Amino acid sequence: MRRLIAVALVAVLAGVSGTAGAQEKKVKVGVLKLTSSAPIFVGVEKGFFKAVGVEPELVFFQAAAPIATALAAGQIEVGATGLTAALYNIVLQGEKLWIVADKGREWPGYPLVGILVQRELWDQGLRSVKDLKGKRIGITTLGSTFHFHLGNILEKEGLKLADVKVVPLQTMPSTVEALKGKQVDAIMVPQPFPGAAEAQGFGKILAWAGDLYPWQIATVFYSKGFAADRERAVNFMKGYVRASRYYHDAVLVRKGGLPIPGSNYDEVVQITAKYTGAKPEIIKIGFPYQDRDGRLLVQDIDKQMKWWVGHGFMKSVIPLKEIVDTSYIEAAIQAVKE
Repeated sequence: MRRLIAVALVAVLAGVSGTAGAQEKKVKVGVLKLTSSAPIFVGVEKGFFKAVGVEPELVFFQAAAPIATALAAGQIEVGATGLTAALYNIVLQGEKLWIVADKGREWPGYPLVGILVQRELWDQGLRSVKDLKGKRIGITTLGSTFHFHLGNILEKEGLKLADVKVVPLQTMPSTVEALKGKQVDAIMVPQPFPGAAEAQGFGKILAWAGDLYPWQIATVFYSKGFAADRERAVNFMKGYVRASRYYHDAVLVRKGGLPIPGSNYDEVVQITAKYTGAKPEIIKIGFPYQDRDGRLLVQDIDKQMKWWVGHGFMKSVIPLKEIVDTSYIEAAIQAVKE
């Protein structure tokens, strides 16, 4: 009897130990409920992360900047969102984090962020970026990806940020509501918000921002602690590479400038709709571009920091070697052959 009890106790302890081990393998990933998060959603739904021993626990946020703050505070281990002044400043203040992979580029022909204007203004003839001079433009926060993108688009058109009134509204849903309530004249928000606003009739897409100014808008970044766990960090990238390739081949392939839906197109649409809460027909307006292997536009990150410094949002540029580490994605690309 004592032997049986001892065996049973060992089995129970082994079960507890195994459960704890499985829990330890979960990775808290900060994301937004956007179409641009589709590769992460695909990786979770298709089991690509789990297959390499890493199980993401998705933590949803309302804007990009708080994800960087949560990463620095140790509340999450991986961030998957836009590059903001807040993220760069966290590093300047002494925290360590690493930008490791592509998670979405503003790219011509691939809709991501839309410049939306009031339907009434569109009907009155507002048709170009230059027509935004003097207008109230809603974004989430100062120092956000939208702030950077708006500034560069205006400068490309011969205007300045000072030529418009930038209105920070904190979250993307509140930004959309401000346009609907006519508290602002225009807003910048990513899919699926532009498509939904047009479908509801109160907004009109003036332009897709990536057609006006392409850049590396979003990345995957690691906390110092997660990056230091080399095996786990590379394994996460292995799952991510498989998800990126699956996503790319399903929805991003083009021929003659037109999208050619892959065999898994409808599946990716449904997965994205499930996680974002948007209707499939809104999702089908278009998916943002991402490198098939998840590789970064590294030099664009340096360009971004110089712009932030020039506009007073950063004190100095961070050397790329102190904030970018492509070794994780490169190791994963070599390991994942399919």
